[in-house]
This record gives sequence, structure tokens and C-alpha cells, in this order.
Amino acid sequence: MPELRTEVVECDVLIIGGGMAGCGAAYEAAHWAKVKGMRVVLVEKAAIERSGAVAMGLSAINMYLGMKWGENTPEDFVRYVRNETMGLSREDLTFDIARHVDASVHMFEEWGLPFFKSPEGRYVREGRWQIMIHGESYKPIVAEAAKAAIGEANLYQRVFVSHLLTDADDPNKIAGAVGFSVRDNVIYVFKAKAVICSAGGAVNVWRPHAVGEGLGRAWYTVFNTGSVYSLMIQAGAQMTQMEHRLVQTRFKDGYGPVGMYFLMFRSKATNAYGEEYEQTRRHELEGWEPYAGSAPMPTPLRNHLMLRDIQEGKGPIYMRTAEALQKMMEGADATRQREVESDAWEDFLDMTISQALLWASNNIDPAKTDSELVLTEPYLMGSHAGTSGAWVSGPEDVSPSDYFWGYNRMTTVQGLFAAGDGVGCAAHKFSSGSYTEGRLAAKGAVNYVYDNPGPANPDGGRVEEIKTALYAPLGHYDQHKGATTRSEINPNYLLPKQALLRLQKIMDEYGGGWGSAYMVNRPTLERGLEQLTMLREDLAMLGARDLHDLLRCWELADRVWCAETHLHHLLFRQETRWPGYYYRGDFPNLDDENWKVFVNSRYDRETGTWDFTKAPYIPVI
Repeated sequence: MPELRTEVVECDVLIIGGGMAGCGAAYEAAHWAKVKGMRVVLVEKAAIERSGAVAMGLSAINMYLGMKWGENTPEDFVRYVRNETMGLSREDLTFDIARHVDASVHMFEEWGLPFFKSPEGRYVREGRWQIMIHGESYKPIVAEAAKAAIGEANLYQRVFVSHLLTDADDPNKIAGAVGFSVRDNVIYVFKAKAVICSAGGAVNVWRPHAVGEGLGRAWYTVFNTGSVYSLMIQAGAQMTQMEHRLVQTRFKDGYGPVGMYFLMFRSKATNAYGEEYEQTRRHELEGWEPYAGSAPMPTPLRNHLMLRDIQEGKGPIYMRTAEALQKMMEGADATRQREVESDAWEDFLDMTISQALLWASNNIDPAKTDSELVLTEPYLMGSHAGTSGAWVSGPEDVSPSDYFWGYNRMTTVQGLFAAGDGVGCAAHKFSSGSYTEGRLAAKGAVNYVYDNPGPANPDGGRVEEIKTALYAPLGHYDQHKGATTRSEINPNYLLPKQALLRLQKIMDEYGGGWGSAYMVNRPTLERGLEQLTMLREDLAMLGARDLHDLLRCWELADRVWCAETHLHHLLFRQETRWPGYYYRGDFPNLDDENWKVFVNSRYDRETGTWDFTKAPYIPVI
């Protein structure tokens, strides 16, 4: 075992996660904290210039209303999200983001982010809510503003936060967090009066399509391991909609985005015989009215129709890129043709370079050859089209009384706030909305600290317990590494990747992964929970060869928490509200009468039990 050093960091507001939401929180909190003489600290397991979902860049900002041009209103966006989520959305949270998001986007432009613009100065739209950017450097630009706001001394990078700390006298009050350096043998104890959880959602909980060396090729950033959920679940926060997962339609193997081709190039998706499944199978959606008849059709319903074609042997599914691009080039001069071709490739070079490489390696020119589409493995998230996350208080001027308890974006644990992927029931905020929600959470957190100025008082015994557990995999490996001649073959421990593959197999087969066509029922879910119980027992036998392995051990723990919570939630919700995301074989229909409600849960760490409740859906718009 290495010699460990403990560093205690005291602050007023602690931000966990340096993605878009975390950067928004840092920028906003720093402004108000200076006025009130507070210290704001941000901790990130990587480096904030290239961390989070926007790490590789983006080709579009997917949430911009254009209110100054009279293009859309916050009420318009609330209606859109409500339809996309099949009638279940916290409209107060969505409205709150929508009314502020344009201001955040305008800041990005002021900081140097280049936008596609029309001659009159408007942002060029890809769709009703999307605007085009040259976004390879999107994250570095936003991160630089956050760093400048809080100062280098208050930024802790390459530190993985594994546990939250609650007050020694009040287990429902936050007091800080514990983490470890992924570069040095240092454990950090952060004492904080308020904590904002803005880390990422969960990827690689289910078996992805790509295996072996391609295991890391997923749609959502592979470094998002669900820590934002794991931290809050273990702290006793009430979670919501953790049964809701996101399944995306993406270009096969490269997982490249399809939005530009659908929205800007007007490309069509068909089966192998040229049939547009959204038209030929529309009659199969009669059980999901009124959402089936809306425009645009909600994403899960589009997925459902695509999956039905595949199940009937009409695949592969193709994006007809050649037809769309050729149509755009008809009658265009050479300059315009080059512009179209450039836009078609930049969509990937800005954000999914692997898609461009895959096309090149397969001799595919999208202007001449169509490309296969595939439904991805599921993801748990609250920032894109997913609704998983914490049950949080909304804004006082908008939220019904059931949705408000004092501070905007505060969870049911006092002083614990959430943003981005961490907030449930507020989908479709994407990068700009997540940044905006970070700003909203930051104002709430600073106000909370101002009203509750007493010092943070974490439980010292709990701190020591966590510190002992953190490095246990290193000691376990060191103790048993001599049992065999190869580190990956040992009767006394398993390595984190081996345990990850086991988790993915369980979730694919019993948790509705792509290998089981997203199908579950009570027996499969219960069997999955049995398998997770045995896996959790074996996590005590994890071995870590170095700090990198140690990080992977605790990321795996986050994923297991997410998996277990998800299966419990799926068991509780007895309907199929989102076909194409999952199917309850024993409850195959939508049931608005009994289940147009939010499913909330709370885990009790002392007893190891779960408590489930239904929370009412209350329309605001």
C-alpha cells in the first residue's frame, strides 16, 4: 500500500463535476460569492477544458429559443418537451431554463465561440431549437470563463469524488465530499456548506454494440459513469424517473449524430427495401395517443417503429444520405456544392471524429453511399432526452407548492443541489440548458449558504470509514498478486474491467438492453436484481493495480448503483410509457390513468432499503 496523505479543503460552495453544468455553476457562483465573501471550489476528475459530454466538441447548440427574434417563447419549449417525454415533464424546471437559456448562448458568442450566421446576423438553424456552431473548441471556451471566475486556487482537477458527506448531527444535511487524486496518493476531504452535483449521467451500464478494443465507442461520453446519481442516492436524496432511459438512433458503429441529416439536409430513414417505417407503421401507434399524433413524433415512438421493421426482417435501416445531399447539390455551382459537402463532414469532425474515420475505412462517401442506422444501448441521463435525476425544488415564482421547498434546484437533502444530468424530469436542456441550469443551481446554493452560515460539520467517523474503503482495492491486489503469473487471472480478486463486463451482461439480458430488444418483465427484473446482489458482494474482491485501476473500481461502483436503482424503478412503474426505450412485456400499454405520475425513490443507507412513491404531474403551461 502506498503512503497516503489527506488534504482538507474548506469552502462554502463545492461544485462536483466540471462539464457544462459545472462550468455554469462556477461562473455564476463566483459572481455572487464575491459579493458575500464566500469561497467556491470546483472539483473535476479530468481537466475541465476537455471534460463532460462536450469534451470532443459539438456541431450545434440544441437549445436556443431566439426570443430576441421572436422565434419561440419559453411556453413553446415547455409544450415541446412535454410532448417528447410522453406527457411527463416538470414544466416549472423546463420553463425556468427556457427563459434564461438565450442569455447563456449570447455569452458563449461574446467569449469567442463561432456561430453559423445569416447575412442579417441571425444564427443559422438546423431545426426549430437547434443552431449551428463551429464547435470543436466549445468546451475550452466555456471552461476558460469558469476558471477565470473562480481562480486556479479553487480548481481541483484529476480528483475523483466518490462519496458525499452529511452533517454529524443531521443526516439530511450536506457537509461536503470525499475523493482521491488520480495522479498522486492524496485523499481530499472537502468540507462545504452547500454542494452542487453536476457530474455526468451513466454510460456503459449496458453492453454496447462495440466490444473488445471498441468497448469505449458509445454515443454519450464514455467517461460519464453515473457518479452524479450514485453520490446523491447514497446521500439519501430523493431520486425521480430513474426508470427512464434514453436509446438513440445513430449511425452504426461510429455513433455519429443524425440530427443535421434529418433536420438540415431533410434526409429520410428507411428500411432496406426503401420503405419509410414512420409512415408505413404509423397505424401501430394507436395505443400511445395523444402523443402518437403529435408533430414532431416523440423519439421513443420513432424508435419503436424502427425496431418493429428490424424485428420483421426488413433491416438494415439506412439513412438516405446520398439522395438528400444530391438533392441539395442539384443546380448548385461548384462553390455551393463544396459548402454542402463541408457541412456534411464538419458535423462529425466537430464532435464525432470516429464517424468520419469509419466512413473512410469503409469506402463510404455519404454523398454517394447510404449509411446504416442502429438503435444504441440505453443511457441514464437528465440533460439530453432523458429524465433521470434528483427530485429538486423549482423556482418560487413558477413552481406549484408540491414542487417548491425553499431554494431553486435543491434536492430533498438540505444544502445539496443538482444541475445538468443530475436534475430529473427536465429533459432536452442539452449543453446550453445544462450550463444555464448550473447557473440557476449556483444562485440557489449561494443563497442557501447566506441563510445558513454555520460551519460544515461532517461525521468524522464516516470520513475515516470512506478513506479506508477508497484504497482497499490497491491493498487487495497487492496482497494477492503473487498467486498467479498473470495479473488478470487470479482466484482472489477480479479487475474492474472484468466486473464491468459482468455488469453489462446482466443489464443487457435482464435490464432491457439492445440484445434483448429492450424487453423486460417482472421475472427478468427480479432475476437481474439477484444477479446485481451477487455482483455487489464480489465488488469487495476488486483489485486495483494502480491509480488508474482504482478510478475504474469506483466508477464501476457508480454504475452498479445506477443499474440497481434503474431496475427497482422499472419494477415499480407498471406500464410501457416509452416504447423504443423499454418494454414491460407484462404491462405492454401506456396507462395515463394510473401512471401519468413521476416515480420517486429514496435509498436508506442505514437499513439498505428502498422507499418508492408517486409524485403528481402538475401542468404549469
